[in-house]
Amino acid sequence: MLRRVLTPLLVALSALALTLAGTVTASAAEQSQNPTVLYYDSSQAAEFTSVVASAVDVWNSSVDNVRLEPASAGQRAEIRVIADDGWPRAHLGPVRPGGQVTVWMGRQGTAEGHDPLRIAAHELGHSLGLPDAKPGPCSSLMSGSTGGVGCTNAQPNASEQARVEANYGGGLAGQQAADGQLLVDRH
Repeated sequence: MLRRVLTPLLVALSALALTLAGTVTASAAEQSQNPTVLYYDSSQAAEFTSVVASAVDVWNSSVDNVRLEPASAGQRAEIRVIADDGWPRAHLGPVRPGGQVTVWMGRQGTAEGHDPLRIAAHELGHSLGLPDAKPGPCSSLMSGSTGGVGCTNAQPNASEQARVEANYGGGLAGQQAADGQLLVDRH
């Protein structure tokens, strides 16, 4: 008697478990097909405009859950990029659609010999929610200036990529609000 009651119950629970597993898999696949799109405005980036576009390409080819796109004229961008004479700096994200952070491509960093592409990719990393990892080796994009003047690595490492993927993935980690803290990348 007990067997006749438990067998259909176990079959039903197994079917429910398979359905839920399929839903979780579909959600992960759906997320990678529908990344969060953030718009950036580099119209005030002056001589760094093409470098910023290259840094955007670095991030777009490194992560799947977020995609950076240029803002069209008159469109409010989540990431504003501005050139100035100070040290490179940025607000800490992760910025969300409708939010806004600023990246300053400070000329002082390039004047001291630091690679402009590494600076741009590093500062965009802050906008995507990555803090500094200082001191650190050149292989860590977020080590910033502590990688040394000769460091030209503009690629996020696997850990940095995973953190950005988590910042823009599903679940609670993907829903964290931007910190907004200003990070000045001076070693």
